[in-house]
Amino acid sequence: MKATLAALFFAPIIHAATFYVSDPESARKAVRDAKPGDTIVLTAGDWKDADLRLDGDGTESAPITIRAEVPGKTVFTGASRLRLGGSHLIVSGLHLHNLSGSKADWLEFRIDSKRRANHCRVTDCALTAAPDFKATEKENRWIGLYGTSNQLDHCRIEGKKTKGTTVVVWLGEDDPGNHHLHHNHFGPRPELGKNGGETLRIGDSNSSMMDARCLVEENLFHACNGETECVSNKSCSNTYRANTFIEVEGTLTLRHGNRCIVEKNLFLGNHKTRTGGIRVIGEDHQILDNHLQDLEGDGFRTAITLINGIPDSVLNGYFQVKNTLIRGNTMLNCKHSMLLGYNDVKKATLPPIGTRLERNRIVARPGQPAIETKLAPETFTWIDNEANAEPIGLPTQSGLKHNSDLAIKSHSTPALDAFGPSWMR
Repeated sequence: MKATLAALFFAPIIHAATFYVSDPESARKAVRDAKPGDTIVLTAGDWKDADLRLDGDGTESAPITIRAEVPGKTVFTGASRLRLGGSHLIVSGLHLHNLSGSKADWLEFRIDSKRRANHCRVTDCALTAAPDFKATEKENRWIGLYGTSNQLDHCRIEGKKTKGTTVVVWLGEDDPGNHHLHHNHFGPRPELGKNGGETLRIGDSNSSMMDARCLVEENLFHACNGETECVSNKSCSNTYRANTFIEVEGTLTLRHGNRCIVEKNLFLGNHKTRTGGIRVIGEDHQILDNHLQDLEGDGFRTAITLINGIPDSVLNGYFQVKNTLIRGNTMLNCKHSMLLGYNDVKKATLPPIGTRLERNRIVARPGQPAIETKLAPETFTWIDNEANAEPIGLPTQSGLKHNSDLAIKSHSTPALDAFGPSWMR
């Protein structure tokens, strides 16, 4: 016992070191040689055409930190790009601005196809393009998440005008997901006019039956108008919780995959044209406690839409909606509150089946129905719902109370500067 205590008492104390670097190669070597707990400081200034590869291994209790000398003052421009590899790295305070020329994604959580980032974090950073900036690339992505258990948080991401999803979670054998995206500010993205303008996509058609188990929570999506799908879910078992969508001309779309949870999100259209809510495709999803207000979308952009499926659908088609739980949601003054059994694809003939509506409240606009039906769902269950208007096209109204005086408290627009990097607020 005495020997053990003596060994502990006289054990050497390891002091973390701090290193200042001013160019990409020095940064690469410093991270490569860093010990757990060390800090690499990137000096303030313009890092033009910098190919920054940060590959190192910290530990959970002692990560390696790579930070800006002054948050927001280490600015990457030109044909710059940033790649992370290894484990337990924390990158903070960097600004990637008006990047073009590298023909690659701006930020990747991998060094190459063999070296992923796992348990790494990018925080308090910004990736932006000015309104008048024109990239030379016709298509690229800004952020690609690979590996497992990475974090993207408290970042500002806005201004992408070219084709390509802004943030993509890639899935596969070496990329199981389990990422956490939170407290980011996704700023304006103008309309692209075609597919490929999503702000966030988790998975793709080929990986859509994988359990990604990503958590997307407490982010702001503001005027992310690239296309109909602002958020495109293409995998299973993801959770979208407590996010805020303001004046977004698109929807949170469960495009492929099953068993996702969409809960406690706030959708404020502020009467902007084509603003949308939640679109549901697939099986065993839960739509819980969301507030949808003043949305102007219709069809796919309706406040809550359940889509018709295609018989024997291929992976990139439309699977039948099955066993959806829609509970505790409020819809206030939307152009179209809820649309069941809709699709503009002629082959989509399978209605939703096993739908369960519980404790939802709908205040529709004057003259508008509470719920519209294009193709009546099968085995539809109502429990304790309330609306100020009648539904249309449904075989039963049991469990839906008609209350013409029903009132829902309007939700105010939160402060936009409550999200994103601390140095941009």
